[in-house]
Amino acid sequence: MSGLTFKAMVVREPSKGTFTRSIENKTFDMLPPGEVLINVKYSSINFKDALSSIGNRGVTKKYPHTPGVDAAGVVTESTDSGFNPGDEVLVTGFDLGMNTSGGFAEYIRVPASWVVKLPPNLSLRESMNYGTAGFTAALSVYKLTGNGVTPDQGQVLVTGAPGGVGSIAVSILAKIGFSVTAVNGVIDEREYLLKLGAKEVIGIEEATDREGKILLKARWAGVVDTVGGPILATAVKSTQYGGTITCCGNAASHDLPLNVYPFILRGVSLLGIDSVECPTGTRHAVWRKIASDWKTDHLAEIASEVALEGVSEKIDLILQGKHRGRAIVRID
Repeated sequence: MSGLTFKAMVVREPSKGTFTRSIENKTFDMLPPGEVLINVKYSSINFKDALSSIGNRGVTKKYPHTPGVDAAGVVTESTDSGFNPGDEVLVTGFDLGMNTSGGFAEYIRVPASWVVKLPPNLSLRESMNYGTAGFTAALSVYKLTGNGVTPDQGQVLVTGAPGGVGSIAVSILAKIGFSVTAVNGVIDEREYLLKLGAKEVIGIEEATDREGKILLKARWAGVVDTVGGPILATAVKSTQYGGTITCCGNAASHDLPLNVYPFILRGVSLLGIDSVECPTGTRHAVWRKIASDWKTDHLAEIASEVALEGVSEKIDLILQGKHRGRAIVRID
């Protein structure tokens, strides 16, 4: 494919601390080495992509760069026997879109160990309805239920519920029989969250302990936290005896103002959720659940679709905390 070009979003740093985004033509020799070349059909927009697009060095170290931590498409070339041209595949996590040229492009080239064959009963577009955010939500539910939390034990709390991870977590939990309490965001999304299956919606103030109490009234059988900070600390202090909390984000804060009493007096478990380096066996198991009995009935409500040219506008909304659900990117 020498000499051929393809379309991609490129973030550049024309002057120190100033970053621009544009749609440009790239050549195949600009892609990194890897066993599998994929013609990307869909991607999706995640918070990491927004951070990469504004020069966050904790996400992306060198520019120019093409973000996009998710990609779904068709194998064009493969030197790995596990994949053949024409295979429908997806890639989420690892280094894609961080320091490896990502899914906001018509082509990616990646190691074979990053690639997952598309599970039955899931289209390429549907897989990006989930993407990293949906996979993270499903992994949180997988860990929560795997640690013994069941619907008959009581309410489950989802923080940051209007966001990509939160929306899908609410939908999956409701589908499998849990009574979900959703924490609303800065913008009132009560009706949206109830439509996804939440039984109750509470505000950020109600979800945040301002008095610094050591323990709070035991309320939650389990928690899917997406925001960190004081809301996570409050959730931990409000969890029932033997309950489980999963933690996957830090949109509110990376600090956790907490004490040991919920752990040593109530025996609660706090489980970290990492979708980036998730082991292959677990990764495949979670995608199979997503494609089968956890497949949400609310994809139309959760996801909106934009062309590659519309990504920059969506990124701005995410950075302002004004975007709900998932944004799918159609790569033509």
